[in-house]
Amino acid sequence: MERKPNSIILACLQLATRRSRRLSMSKARFSISCKQQHPKSMHKYGQAKLIFAFLPLALASAATAEDVVTTITKSSLTPAYLLEMPESVSDILIADAASASLLRFSRSGDQIVEKDRRYMSIGLNGTGKQRAWDRKTPLGVYFVTEKIDTRNLHEKYGVAAYALDYPNAWDRQKKRTGSGIWLHGVDRRNPSRPPRDTDGCLALPNEEINLLEGVIEPQVTPVIVAREVEWMTPEEINNRRREFRAVLDTWKKSLAYGDLDTYLSLYADDFRFHDMDREAWVSWRIGVFDSRPLKAVMIEDLMLVADPEEPNLYLSRFTQVLLTDAGPIETRKRLYWRRKHDQRWEIVSEDSG
Repeated sequence: MERKPNSIILACLQLATRRSRRLSMSKARFSISCKQQHPKSMHKYGQAKLIFAFLPLALASAATAEDVVTTITKSSLTPAYLLEMPESVSDILIADAASASLLRFSRSGDQIVEKDRRYMSIGLNGTGKQRAWDRKTPLGVYFVTEKIDTRNLHEKYGVAAYALDYPNAWDRQKKRTGSGIWLHGVDRRNPSRPPRDTDGCLALPNEEINLLEGVIEPQVTPVIVAREVEWMTPEEINNRRREFRAVLDTWKKSLAYGDLDTYLSLYADDFRFHDMDREAWVSWRIGVFDSRPLKAVMIEDLMLVADPEEPNLYLSRFTQVLLTDAGPIETRKRLYWRRKHDQRWEIVSEDSG
């Protein structure tokens, strides 16, 4: 008989442990639960009530443990898109449409850490822009091209605006149309805007976009627009980066050594360069190979990014330096890669800038 009170207390403890993860549980509900378990032992239930003296501590301990796990998990994860950032890029902006938030990440040594986040509005009809005037915000990896003086523009653009390079090469390959996608402020006379309210742009409160003035650098700052931010562990990021770097190194060496077969094998059958399909581009590229022998090829200022919308689409953006007899030739280059299921990589689009 002496063991039954202990078993009652143990049962209550187990129940408290299970329910401690639900912080909305009340003591009253817990009391009813214990009574239902032992309706014929009300005097023994009185002993079980002692558990309430320990319940706040148990709940606090469980909550603290959960908080620690959550903190560790968040601090150890990185947005899945940021595989490698060059030193020239100090800040990265990621628009999370699901939470109506613009997240800012910065370099901190070899790590990329979240610095702040701010409220934003997106297109009236949501995300996934396909055509002009569909009032949707495009999804993908974009770059700020210029700062726009809004003093003589409509009040809806607010105190500042930054143009994005939509449509990029991948958008054009997908025949997406439209232009004029900006990151801008809001009307001073009516500054409150719902999460979906623009013609496709990203709109921030005026005080918030002013805070970004010293952060955004045209032709440098990336703006990644995602339906909802996805996260990866540092190990996953490092593995994917090594894989990406290896295939990019193969591309560079084949170009430097004039290995045309290997070089062309890295370009997908559906590759396009501006208005040229692969066949037309290959004919043109062979002529370039023959007319311009190279001494060396260097890749500088390398950025490796995963696309937030298209599965297994990746972007390498870098400065290409070709050493020739006539001197070095520098080009800002973008290669859009597709990672296939067999882990082969192929280039599907190419652009400059």
